[in-house]
Amino acid sequence: MDTAHLRLFIDIAHTRSLSRAAANHGISQSAATQHVQELERRFGTSLLDRSRRPIRLTAAGQLYYEFCRDVLRREQEFSAALQQLKGTLEGVVRVAAIYSVGLSEMAGMQEEFARRHPGARLEVEYLRPEKVYEAVAGGHADLGLVSYAESTRQIQARPWRMEPMVVTVVPGHPLSARSLLQPADLGGAAMVAFDQDLPIRRHLDQFLREHGVTVNIVMHFDNIPAVKEAVAAGAGLSILPWPMVREEVRQGRLAAIRLEPAPVRPLGIIHLRRKKFSPAALAFLQLLETRREAA
Repeated sequence: MDTAHLRLFIDIAHTRSLSRAAANHGISQSAATQHVQELERRFGTSLLDRSRRPIRLTAAGQLYYEFCRDVLRREQEFSAALQQLKGTLEGVVRVAAIYSVGLSEMAGMQEEFARRHPGARLEVEYLRPEKVYEAVAGGHADLGLVSYAESTRQIQARPWRMEPMVVTVVPGHPLSARSLLQPADLGGAAMVAFDQDLPIRRHLDQFLREHGVTVNIVMHFDNIPAVKEAVAAGAGLSILPWPMVREEVRQGRLAAIRLEPAPVRPLGIIHLRRKKFSPAALAFLQLLETRREAA
């Protein structure tokens, strides 16, 4: 049985979309559709309810989905047990991470992981938050690194670390000479924000409301690098995790001012519930624990 086909069906169930699942697997929508149709011919029943949008699993589709999950879980358990029996630490650990975890930090962890475990390999893919959840749920990633991690019926979230946030401005901004700010000092300021559908935006909106602060949002983006570029161009201030701006502050491109009280961005690790980790994945989890403190 081709495990790639099992993962494809799991992805269809999670995304509720043939096109999105096909894209995740690097195949055409037509190929994904043909695969499902072949399964339906073999089983003599429909697996997908195509009369609704987004599509849903039929009762038979739910049974097959659970079968796929069971087979893949058993495969993972076998692989992990075999490695333990052989006394080796090898294989690939697949990690899906949001862009703002820090490309430089992840590169450093990849080098450290390779040094400690030359028989294993760490593969990291950077995605939007919702895509990280899809990658983990669909079996494309062993672990996911996200901010504001939440558990679901399929996914278990565990805390990793807390990142203090700072007011970030371009050098020369009226606030750049300050060493400490209170939330009230931001009232009426031009602000570069995040898109409204992102957890970090909801968190910061709530923080400002709780302190009775109204700002003038002039731009909004879906990722931290774009926000930093807009701030560096003088569009306005922003509130960003300190580890994400530390290098730009060192280079003199941005200035960071401590905010008191300050919001804190939580980073978390997500994985499938009842996940049987390989020795290599467990070793990477241990490495993450050594990086629990924000740099």
